Amino acid sequence: MPGLFFDELHVGQVFQHSIRRTITEADNVWFTALTHNPALLHLDEEYCRENTEYGQRIVNSAFTLGLMVGISVGDTTLGTAIANLGWDEVRFPKPLFHGDTIRVETEVIELRESRSRPNAGIVTFLHRAYNQKGELVAHCKRSGLQLKKTAK
Repeated sequence: MPGLFFDELHVGQVFQHSIRRTITEADNVWFTALTHNPALLHLDEEYCRENTEYGQRIVNSAFTLGLMVGISVGDTTLGTAIANLGWDEVRFPKPLFHGDTIRVETEVIELRESRSRPNAGIVTFLHRAYNQKGELVAHCKRSGLQLKKTAK
């Protein structure tokens, strides 16, 4: 099983995820349309060229968030998570554009025993996504309820 159990994690542990992803126009348009987001920033190249500081469409930040967290799952929580508890402090310091490639790193920043589930603990991850230039494009804290290996 690729994911780690609660008792296999430690604060300060950093994962450099091997999956990288180049964002395509199709990714952005499909996700934006699927979520019924009519923002011109994601859909209208002409509008962006004439009316924005970027001069081109930007990638939907909800897609960026989902991709950043999704890339982390295989190394951290695949098969060992009970539930995602929430995302905090979600930030997008720089936009992503079609053709950008992201890489993700994850740090374990907090661990605590679950008070209601003896077979689990709560882990807080800090996810960071970078573009191909090494610029930070997204980060967030994610808390999850994680199985303990010793409980099995």
